[in-house]
Amino acid sequence: MPEDRLYFEDFTPGVSLALGPKHVTAEEIISFAREFDPQPMHLSEEDGKASLLGGLAASGWHTASMLMRMMCDSYILRSSCQGAPGIEFVEWKKPVLAGDTLQGRSIVEEARISRSRPQLGIVTFRHELENQAGELVCACRNAVMMRTKAGGDANAHA
Repeated sequence: MPEDRLYFEDFTPGVSLALGPKHVTAEEIISFAREFDPQPMHLSEEDGKASLLGGLAASGWHTASMLMRMMCDSYILRSSCQGAPGIEFVEWKKPVLAGDTLQGRSIVEEARISRSRPQLGIVTFRHELENQAGELVCACRNAVMMRTKAGGDANAHA
């Protein structure tokens, strides 16, 4: 088991974990859109400029997917994460355009032991992504289930 494995106890309220940076390319915006969200503003620069988004814009779901990858790279893949029961909210505040560079943070807002499964803790995060100008482009809040140190690590295969 890696020495830097993170457990529930490592996620106390106020902890902030850095996300990114992630450069967003036109090619990946179009590729994601072709498969999952083929609206015109996600498929061509011209249609994006003609829309209220102002340019070739990533789908909100693409932005959420990039956020998930940044969370995995920052802390999820080295944690005792057991999944999430859902997302409380996700807000797309500004368009993510081709050429943007995203970065942000996951902030622990709450942490408690599960009443029904005391080997698990429930950690509630607020995630914020900003573009290179420091403008908030995405915010969301969700709870994640993490094993406690006493509960062991079901992901010890790493």
